[in-house]
Amino acid sequence: MVHGTQGFRGTRAGVTAGTGPKNESDSTVGENLPRIRVPYWCANGHETRLVFLKLPEDQIPPSWDCPKCGLVATREPGAAPCERQDDEVFKSHLDYVKERRSSQDAERVLAGALKRLRSRGILSD
Repeated sequence: MVHGTQGFRGTRAGVTAGTGPKNESDSTVGENLPRIRVPYWCANGHETRLVFLKLPEDQIPPSWDCPKCGLVATREPGAAPCERQDDEVFKSHLDYVKERRSSQDAERVLAGALKRLRSRGILSD
């Protein structure tokens, strides 16, 4: 269906400080909000740099989960604990899949995928 208007044109929340949707004839785009880059380090030495809106210091999280190993990362290098303090253990995507499927299910899925690849000629026997 074709509409005669451009429709609603918005931006992501918190990205610009504008007054609302931008019109074609409106020359004001909105100003960029100030941002800061905050480094975090885990016990394994991985550094993660996250971008936040410029917030008061007490609103920036003091810790963050390391995306590489799942340990807790802190803003002070070398101050992170070597293991997680809470009850939740870091789980990879594969760990969650293993919780939902048995090894027999995995064998059936693999056999089906291999059969499809062989029928299309992508994989030889």
